[in-house]
Amino acid sequence: MKVLPLLAMSLLAFFGITRAHALDVGDAAPNISAQDQDAKPIDFADVYKKGVTLVYFYPKADTPGCTAEACSLRDNYDDLRAKGLQVIGVSEDKSESQKKFQDKYKLPFTLVADTDGLVAKAFGVPVTMGFAKRQSFLIKDGKIAWRDLNASTAKQAADVRAAMEKLAAR
Repeated sequence: MKVLPLLAMSLLAFFGITRAHALDVGDAAPNISAQDQDAKPIDFADVYKKGVTLVYFYPKADTPGCTAEACSLRDNYDDLRAKGLQVIGVSEDKSESQKKFQDKYKLPFTLVADTDGLVAKAFGVPVTMGFAKRQSFLIKDGKIAWRDLNASTAKQAADVRAAMEKLAAR
């Protein structure tokens, strides 16, 4: 009977499915570096110092759900920025794909090319066959202040706005 859990873990690893435990509210936000859509390094710790930051993970650039999510944030970006929010989108796409996605949809925020999956791993975001699960995290003062482990697509901005209002009321 002890063989079954090992067999299951082996199959998950074989198919590229990783289990992760997402960071909890109150945990320190990961101090990690990666490349943005322009293949320039981005240091997350430096970004956090500039104010409240949304780090949202999506499976693949320029797919219907991911486009709806990104455009929800784009369409509400001025309002979110007025509230002091910075936005970073993360997927395992290459920088070139992230840049095309950003340009095609005129996304005014940073997109991170997490090609090695280390950013997703640092946040505890599950990755299946190279696709991160759609999850979102608000970072305030270097800590996870809110998380959405089943982030929506079209109403992502509304969910983030509501979370920011709750944070402001504390």
